[in-house]
Amino acid sequence: MAARAPLLLRLLLLLAAAAGPARGSQGDREPLYRECLSRCERQNCSGAALRHFRDRQPLYMGLTGWTCRDDCQYDCMWLTVRLYQRGGHRVPQFHGKVSLNAWFWSTVFHTRDTALTEKLDYFCASAAVLHSVYLCCVRTLGLQRPALISIFRAFLLLFLTCHISYLSLVRFDYGYNLAANAALGMLTVGWWLRWCLGHGRRLPHVWKCAAAVLLLQALALLELLDFPPLLWVLDAHALWHIGTIPLNVLFYSFLMDDSLYLLKANSDLLKVD
Repeated sequence: MAARAPLLLRLLLLLAAAAGPARGSQGDREPLYRECLSRCERQNCSGAALRHFRDRQPLYMGLTGWTCRDDCQYDCMWLTVRLYQRGGHRVPQFHGKVSLNAWFWSTVFHTRDTALTEKLDYFCASAAVLHSVYLCCVRTLGLQRPALISIFRAFLLLFLTCHISYLSLVRFDYGYNLAANAALGMLTVGWWLRWCLGHGRRLPHVWKCAAAVLLLQALALLELLDFPPLLWVLDAHALWHIGTIPLNVLFYSFLMDDSLYLLKANSDLLKVD
């Protein structure tokens, strides 16, 4: 089986997380796909056929834990996709999502989709969102109010602990996780924009912050879309992450300019004192 698919396409698929377990996507529920998967596992994933698969398995696939079942899912997914295309139907989604991600834990998760890597990806993403809220609070309120920022930091840590505990110990609820992170993201965007509007005339570099958060919010609309991946690699989720790359550069430029402004302001204050 492994020898039939092009090496590059399989490597891209590994990096794009198509090896992950099914989570109830439309394609996973198709009778044709399920029948194909069952037949493939019976014929190829036991006895001599399984030993043959392991003997011929490329090193890069073995290092990521690619199994015979994963290989069957891969082959049956493309079989179902081809039949959908021939019939003029919309291509269904398989195995949750197919995406590329430049961030470390997301890269790990999308390279090998397991319960552990999925949780690390989601939890670290939530931590990053909360850190954005914390950064916003420090810049807009906390520079002159260290006690306030300490209380807020403790609250955010408590929230993160409760968030992770609920998803780990009670229920891994995708809807709740999405809603929580979206709400925190909207809070951060509104907070930054309010601060930018109040300081835009006095601080000329503030436009970079406003542009970054507005464009990031616009890109977030991609997360609401669901369409077949471009070139079978780049889906809406992947395009969202690609789009955030220049925005990180823009926001970093704002942080540099703002840090220089604060440094100069503090130096001038010391001179007056």
